[in-house]
Amino acid sequence: MLKLAVIGKDVSQSDSPAIHNFILRRFAEQCTYEKVSIPPEKFSCFAEELFSRYDGFNVTIPFKGEIIKYLQSLEGDAKSFGAVNTVVAKGRRGFNTDGYGFMLMLENAGLDVRNQSVLVLGAGGAGRSCIKKLTEAGADVYAYERDEARLLSVYGEFGGFTPLNIVPLRPFDIILNCTGVGMHSTVGMLPSVAFDMGVGTVEPLLRECGAAVDLIYVPKQSEFLRVARDHGKFTLNGAAMLFYQAYLADCIYLGRTSDSEEAKQFWKEYSEVSS
Repeated sequence: MLKLAVIGKDVSQSDSPAIHNFILRRFAEQCTYEKVSIPPEKFSCFAEELFSRYDGFNVTIPFKGEIIKYLQSLEGDAKSFGAVNTVVAKGRRGFNTDGYGFMLMLENAGLDVRNQSVLVLGAGGAGRSCIKKLTEAGADVYAYERDEARLLSVYGEFGGFTPLNIVPLRPFDIILNCTGVGMHSTVGMLPSVAFDMGVGTVEPLLRECGAAVDLIYVPKQSEFLRVARDHGKFTLNGAAMLFYQAYLADCIYLGRTSDSEEAKQFWKEYSEVSS
């Protein structure tokens, strides 16, 4: 029986146990899956214990970077993202399945990004990985981040996109919210950006866009998505991304080859029983 866990600052409300248990049952595998909340200042005291206690664990905010110093290897996207969300304890191997989850979410929703203009809001951990996957997929990527130094750091590392400190009021094919604004203490709020006329909410951009995607999945409809929907736009939240990145993580734990069609079928079944 696999012993797995999700670790983060506060994972008390995490859906990860339900998702991983569902996927592993479909694989006919048994597991235990625990939630482990760790105060950031105590992470170094807990880190070593994780490798002996679990066969593998998923990593969320704020430890995706900090866990790296305890690993022996980084594989796949973890190398380029500089962040890990999946750890195999044996061999201390680190992976990042977020990019896979993000792109499969877009694909399954019918959003083909090749040659499409995509405005990414936020260049932190989530935005950084999305920017890279979008540029690799052939999208025409623009990115806005209030922290200009962070944005230029990402640009210096990856290139291939247009960094913005002023957002042009123009129709983008897709607007992607990676800021986290709209969840927790900011529920009901819209991200803000700098326009030529000054700082304002993204509502004018949502009025002109083709589709709006928010990585937030709690609440199911963020204010960002509500406004876009009210303007008649196609909207998508991040629930499927969470599921797909978990699917790939479980494939890694089991040494299975991932299959996108299988992942989509599992998501269809899971969303039906969990809705």
